[in-house]
Amino acid sequence: MSVHSSRKRLVAGNWKLNGSLDGNSRLLQELLVRPEMQAECDVLVCVPYVYLPQAVSILKGSAIAVGAQDVSVHAKGAYTGEVSAAMLADIGCRWVIVGHSERRQYHQESSAQVAAKVLAALNAGVTPIVCVGEQLADRQAGQEVCVVQDQLEPIKALGAQIVSRLVLAYEPVWAIGTGLTASPQQAQQMHQQIRAYMESDQVRILYGGSVKADNAAELFAMPDIDGALVGGASLDAQEFLRIVAA
Repeated sequence: MSVHSSRKRLVAGNWKLNGSLDGNSRLLQELLVRPEMQAECDVLVCVPYVYLPQAVSILKGSAIAVGAQDVSVHAKGAYTGEVSAAMLADIGCRWVIVGHSERRQYHQESSAQVAAKVLAALNAGVTPIVCVGEQLADRQAGQEVCVVQDQLEPIKALGAQIVSRLVLAYEPVWAIGTGLTASPQQAQQMHQQIRAYMESDQVRILYGGSVKADNAAELFAMPDIDGALVGGASLDAQEFLRIVAA
């Protein structure tokens, strides 16, 4: 079902709860001076809320876009601590991660809430990267496909027009920050299942789970893997650039 060549590749860095003004400046400047940032691949960095203006300012006019790591389902109102999609768009942030496994795990986000965040983001002109993935116990029980499809169901229910405007990211939870990585074949198998379930040749599906420079090319060679959501490796400019180059 895949039409790999017609889907533009995407590599997104997720800094998670990391960063400082000085460190960010050095990292972003290092990304800017390298020739790997070519137009055939979308590249973005998803940084903590407080550093979004800094990242937008430094990367302005470059080929690297800026994303947030979460967004509120609410447009405005008495929701202390929340940040709306319109606020993200207002400062020049064009992407946002939603439904990351850490949000699902530590903040008890449901798949229905994730779908609501997708709509909130799209309504403000911000492209959501929707994360799905199974725990190790799910895979050991042979339930990984069912778990991922359950997470995707509220997204699919939004309709084909909505699905065509977002990006999906498959992140096996057992391979995030553990050093374990799904084999390219395991990752491809799940990406193929996701694409078939979503009934979309065009939706981009990223792999996220301890992506590094030394495994990126092999992962990207798979027909249904359209790029990567990179965690720890995105905090090292040279490592991140090598992943983009792959």
